[in-house]
Amino acid sequence: MRIALDAMGGDFAPQPNIEGAIAALQTDPDLEIILVGDESTLQAALAQSDPQPERLTIQGADGFIGMDEKPTEALRKKPKSSIAVCWGLMAGHEVDAVVSAGNTGAVVAAGLRTRLYLKGVKRPGIAVALPTLRGRSVLMDVGANPAARPEHLYQYGVMGAIYAREMLGISNPQIGLMNIGSEEGKGNDLYRDAHALLSQSRLKDCYVGNIEGRGLYQGEADVLICEGFVGNVVLKVSEGMAEFMIKAISREILKELSTDVETAKSAFQSIGQSYQHNEEGGAPLLGIDGICIIGHGSSDARSITNALRVATRFKNRRINAQIAEELAEASVI
Repeated sequence: MRIALDAMGGDFAPQPNIEGAIAALQTDPDLEIILVGDESTLQAALAQSDPQPERLTIQGADGFIGMDEKPTEALRKKPKSSIAVCWGLMAGHEVDAVVSAGNTGAVVAAGLRTRLYLKGVKRPGIAVALPTLRGRSVLMDVGANPAARPEHLYQYGVMGAIYAREMLGISNPQIGLMNIGSEEGKGNDLYRDAHALLSQSRLKDCYVGNIEGRGLYQGEADVLICEGFVGNVVLKVSEGMAEFMIKAISREILKELSTDVETAKSAFQSIGQSYQHNEEGGAPLLGIDGICIIGHGSSDARSITNALRVATRFKNRRINAQIAEELAEASVI
């Protein structure tokens, strides 16, 4: 397993990326990592490592794309940026996967420019695992495709279900369409047409229909599908609400406690961890001929290590092969 790691991606790069890569290598003897970024910076950082990490090499890049830069414009101005070089390595079949905690839009845009789509995939999408009252559910798409068509949402159902089964261990994933109401005929043309398509497709036996936003965290479906605009808003609101609730509730309860405060703090930290991105490592861009794991901008070393492990497991579980096989058998599109 060879992975290109965007060493310059993320709010605190490159140190967390380097530390996360070294930790991943220490636990996986079959893993090779290529750090992509400013060569002199990375060489200086690695020189301080003791002992020197094995199976870790450096691929030089000319600059990186900042979090506040416009993706397509930045890629045009910086064709040899760390993100672009990572995708070039995968397009040339020199690596099996790309991992980046950098500018999400740039990661996706660079991937779409390579046209490395799996056979049968019309548009890749980002899937993210979120906690619910019944376990974890997959939300897709959360930002790659804000102008989706009904057939894209159908394919997200296929890809999301395979990901939920193979990566989350859900044996028979139930699929729902995120909508403004659960009744028949709700939503705009996209969602009404998508509902009709899903109801008549190969997914009809596991399709549970329209799901309102509040149903996501109730666990009303194992896979929730929507276009990227809606999914990204849901994801960002969820992150903010989770952080707010954990802090607000813990502050109020701790004010009333007179004993065993440390135990209470530890409990709240444990609850908070289940909502934090560093446990998942990153979200996959599903539908590409390769593996791309997109980490959170504030990823620490632990997040990077987990993202690298997710990429390895993704390959071992043959996610892409299963997606291609399922789409090839589909007769609805």
